[in-house]
Amino acid sequence: MRSRVGVGLLALLLGSGALTGCSSAPAPAATSAAPTSAVPASAPSSGAASVPSSSPGAAPSVSVRATVTEELEAPWGLVVLPDGDLLVSERDSGRILRVAAKDGARTEAGTVPGVVSGGEGGLLGLALSPGYADDHLVYAYLSTATDNRIVRLTYDPARPATEQLGTPEVLLTGIPHGPRHNGGRIAFGPDGLLYAGTGDSSNTALAQDKGSLGGKILRLTPDGAPAPGNPFPGSPVYSYGHRNVQGLTWDPQGRLWASEFGQDTWDELNLIRAGGDYGWPVVEGTGNRPGFIDPVAEWPTSEASPSGIAYADGAIWIAALRGTRLWRVPLDGDRAAGAPQAFLTDAHGRLRTVVADRDGTLLLVTNNTDGRGDSRSGDDRILRVGIS
Repeated sequence: MRSRVGVGLLALLLGSGALTGCSSAPAPAATSAAPTSAVPASAPSSGAASVPSSSPGAAPSVSVRATVTEELEAPWGLVVLPDGDLLVSERDSGRILRVAAKDGARTEAGTVPGVVSGGEGGLLGLALSPGYADDHLVYAYLSTATDNRIVRLTYDPARPATEQLGTPEVLLTGIPHGPRHNGGRIAFGPDGLLYAGTGDSSNTALAQDKGSLGGKILRLTPDGAPAPGNPFPGSPVYSYGHRNVQGLTWDPQGRLWASEFGQDTWDELNLIRAGGDYGWPVVEGTGNRPGFIDPVAEWPTSEASPSGIAYADGAIWIAALRGTRLWRVPLDGDRAAGAPQAFLTDAHGRLRTVVADRDGTLLLVTNNTDGRGDSRSGDDRILRVGIS
């Protein structure tokens, strides 16, 4: 483990409490039932400086407007269909469910064959084809007994429930698999290419091995081939030196941002550059070391364990598992405009996924039924969060 040197303004604002344990370890049990209304924003950590209201990073008002649906089992990935309905994956059951936007009614589209759940593996991220309106293709990142892989399958809601998914077409195999650190987020970028965040599968050496798919962000064509223009010819690897990437999003300028689980000290928000080395396992958090790219923001692992992320309202929003809160990092171009701001702290337990919906709200997926959370009546839920 590195010694912390020159962490920078954001880390100074956050405080430097280093805690031990895996960043995806269980969160402390909540002391009261989850509220059903707004929860005020809180400071990032005790003793953190507040952001003046005149600052570009001034905190907005954030509130939970509605529960879209509930009683999901270890939900993980979420996509918004063209009509506003949702598809959500369940990690352990391998099911994909359709959730009606108007009333939260659920229809089981089907179970993805080949999924083997266990530890942090199972049916993970989902993505819609850029041509979904015509091809009706859904992409999925899943675990098998031997690897993680990316598949695509057709979705036909006109067929009977449980029979709406076509036979998966395997696009990429051989992503390292283990009980922990399987990555799993997939998303199509503004360039029409498919990006995937992977983990080191607890084999830290893989992150620096450009010949391995573990501990990477991958960039693929929609058919699963290495994308043209990738930094390492013939390879799907886009960036490396990652421990466990579970969040991918783009800002309006087309910049790619990713969240990353740390080990004992610092979780990260990174701005991704083609061919960039993000340091793991040589450094965790800010290292100020030549050849490695430092994070734009970082948190003690007890306050984050960042999974899904989204861009909205001039900021990156981050769903925190162990931290049981929703983080906002205000942006000024390619840097943070101020200290990260925490919302909904301890209100709804572990948070797995956040997605920006077309009406300006956020869709937030809780994750309290995956064996690590403090499950409450009605868990797990999809919440609609308003920003003003």
